[in-house]
Amino acid sequence: MSETFFTSRWVERPRRLLDSSEIPAGFRLAGIACGVKDSAPAALDLGLVLCDVAGTVSAARFCDSGVLAAPVVVTRERCDLHGIRAVVANSGNANAATGEAGIEQAVAVQKAAAAALRLDPREVAVASTGVIGVLLPGERIAAAVPDLVGALERDPTNFAHAIRTTDVLDKHVALKVDLPSGSINLSAQCKGAGMISPRFATMLCFVQTDAALDAHTAELLLGVTVKRSFDRISVDGQLSTNDTVILMASGASGVWVEPESEDELRFGEALDALLRQLALRIAADGEGARRIGRVHVRGAGSETVAHVARSVANSPLVKTALFGGDPNWGRVAQAIGAALPGSAPLRFDIAIEGVTVARDGAAVEHDAAALAAAVARDEVLYEIDLEGSGAEAELFFSDLSYDYVKINAEYTT
Repeated sequence: MSETFFTSRWVERPRRLLDSSEIPAGFRLAGIACGVKDSAPAALDLGLVLCDVAGTVSAARFCDSGVLAAPVVVTRERCDLHGIRAVVANSGNANAATGEAGIEQAVAVQKAAAAALRLDPREVAVASTGVIGVLLPGERIAAAVPDLVGALERDPTNFAHAIRTTDVLDKHVALKVDLPSGSINLSAQCKGAGMISPRFATMLCFVQTDAALDAHTAELLLGVTVKRSFDRISVDGQLSTNDTVILMASGASGVWVEPESEDELRFGEALDALLRQLALRIAADGEGARRIGRVHVRGAGSETVAHVARSVANSPLVKTALFGGDPNWGRVAQAIGAALPGSAPLRFDIAIEGVTVARDGAAVEHDAAALAAAVARDEVLYEIDLEGSGAEAELFFSDLSYDYVKINAEYTT
């Protein structure tokens, strides 16, 4: 587990939240090699999260792509999303754009896991990540399920590695949270490095807690925190087919999180910080990335500011300037204009790391040396003020590097 999980200045560690070496009570995880990754057959590529407590409460979120992968369809349509007790996840194959055959393979995995764990299939979710357009070897995975179940343990490391694709950074953590009613534990395992869009991230994230939540509270808190984390990152502006986030609450701590209570507030703060830091770690792990940018837009109209923030975060020109440490704020200006065509003459202010470079749509004199030093940092803040007030939006994004092109040019070869 990381001793310095909260590494970004943009994520504040909540009070009464401590790093832990223990995953929440009631959970076991496993990761094994199943041969799904053909190019690396010995690599961990099949994982399982299990809650041993009957009556587990869960909540889930998925991507909004028009091309949904088979595991997303199966989990959404064939699971009790508020009663998930197990998740089987594989890397190396997305099982997306595979038609009815892909659905059948995902169902086969779900049924095999349910039988091995003696659960109802509706309690077993499935998730996949990897190459699109290749049918999942469901029979091979189903045959490996007994070995997967036999590998269950209280250490999440193997599971966290089994769901990775091009990830370089670890994205798993366990935390202890002191609530007014008692101490509870949170843990999460996440993957994601490319095909990341601010509409949701191409990623998998599984969160466990031993707090006792009702279904409404789990649904509410996951929805709010996903919007403030995975819904706010971009590596390349590309929308995945497989995004899945699942929160599971065992209740094994005996600490009940009463709705609309101080317990709920503090639990929500901890979950929010956890997911935001994981989201930033995805951006930092953007394939070949060197730096993270944060764009914060203020103005009138929530759709307007969100559209501008997305345009800046997804701009290849802004991203390459960020990669090169190039203080070319004109690239930010063009992204603003691209988001609001026909609105000329636009009036906007731009500041980079507190250095104002444009005011009312025109350049202003500024300290060029201070600006150059600012954009050479690991984290760079872009602030944009449009006309009007009352709305704001933020997005976190990685730069765009030579390595990103290389990684994706050779992804299947």
